[in-house]
Amino acid sequence: MTPGSAPGGASPGADHSTDSYLPAHGNGGYRVLHYDLDLDYRIASNRLAGRAAVTARTVQPLSRFSLDLGRFRVADVRVDGRPAKYTHGHGKLRVKPERPIGYGATFKVEVRYAGTPQPVSGRWGDIGWDELTDGVLVASQPNGAPSWFPCNDRPDDKATFVVSLTTATPYTVLVTGDLVARRRGAGTTTWVYERNEPTPPYLMGVQAGRYELVDLAAGGVPQRAAVPPRLRGLLQHDFARSGAVMATLERLFGPYPFREYVVVVADDDLDDPVEAQGMAVFGRNHLDGRRTHERLAAHELAHQWFGNSLTVADWRHIWLNEGFATYAEWLWSEASGGPSADTQAARWHLWVAAHPQDLTVADPGVDRMFDPLVYKRGALTLHALRARLGDEAFFALLRSWVAEHRHGTVTTAQFRTHAARYAATPLDDLFDAWLDRPALPPLPRRP
Repeated sequence: MTPGSAPGGASPGADHSTDSYLPAHGNGGYRVLHYDLDLDYRIASNRLAGRAAVTARTVQPLSRFSLDLGRFRVADVRVDGRPAKYTHGHGKLRVKPERPIGYGATFKVEVRYAGTPQPVSGRWGDIGWDELTDGVLVASQPNGAPSWFPCNDRPDDKATFVVSLTTATPYTVLVTGDLVARRRGAGTTTWVYERNEPTPPYLMGVQAGRYELVDLAAGGVPQRAAVPPRLRGLLQHDFARSGAVMATLERLFGPYPFREYVVVVADDDLDDPVEAQGMAVFGRNHLDGRRTHERLAAHELAHQWFGNSLTVADWRHIWLNEGFATYAEWLWSEASGGPSADTQAARWHLWVAAHPQDLTVADPGVDRMFDPLVYKRGALTLHALRARLGDEAFFALLRSWVAEHRHGTVTTAQFRTHAARYAATPLDDLFDAWLDRPALPPLPRRP
């Protein structure tokens, strides 16, 4: 526990979110409006010192509240400029302001903290701030954001961000957002990024390494990459069709929801690429000069629509992220002269059929949130819906789904209601079979 005067019990629900899978992450009683983070990071020693200003609005009267924060030493906590009592332990910073905060009031919490950032360990491995061989990678889905800043770590609490990070000058720093300032000091550089679109904490990323910045595509949405210089040639070959991938997904899903798209290639091997808001991070092993992993590039880009602009309100709806991004792989394959979506669906239907039928797509359970069956069955659900509706109605449905929920949060029930608007007959039988029951339905034929 961090030294401080114990505030006693928190307000009801203050230490828990309403997320059915990760109730210990996230907090009740308020919603965050804005995070302002001023960070100093020493790469050689993996030391992070931070000042966080969190502006929030209450949704109930609060005499106490909590933030999620990992294993740092907290030096000071202030609420609206006045010292506050606090305790810190077990991933929670519990705060008792000098005076209670009324319903609907806006307040600011300022936290000074420092220490060795460590990823959050759990059933999915190490999540959050992680050291590379020479640099740092932050990939926080679903619960790693407290590994580097105090936050309300729930997917349905989106806010804007300003992040200032100072580190040694030889390193390029990329934070999800728009670069608004870069200041050189004595051996250090401060990078300032602004994220104006509403963003949940888990989608904020920090990447630092000895990177070269290159353009990925000419015209259209600005796309650039940060890559170790020796891998530039491989990147330019393997991502040569980035402009075409973007154009295809914009045609199918609607306008790209952010100002630019950044690809980071870490100089380490990664098991899987990871997305952040307006950004995707790949390992050096995802470049091979043969475009072997181009489907993953399409998958991660699709997450900018499905997962990032449209964020699940609760982690049980994860298929709305992963099923849609997986189906985008099949759509890109179809558009680029590879196997059609019909062929891909038939292949993966056989693959799913060869596995135990013991997962419900609409509620897979916390232990199986990232099970491949969620990805493939989710994509097959969309293919079955496409077969039922026909291409014109199906893609009109997707574009309106994206447009109407831009930068918001979504649920499976909302998607089912939305899809019904595009169907001549009820869709309950289709969604019940594909989403709510473990047994794999037959794959419908498209006309």
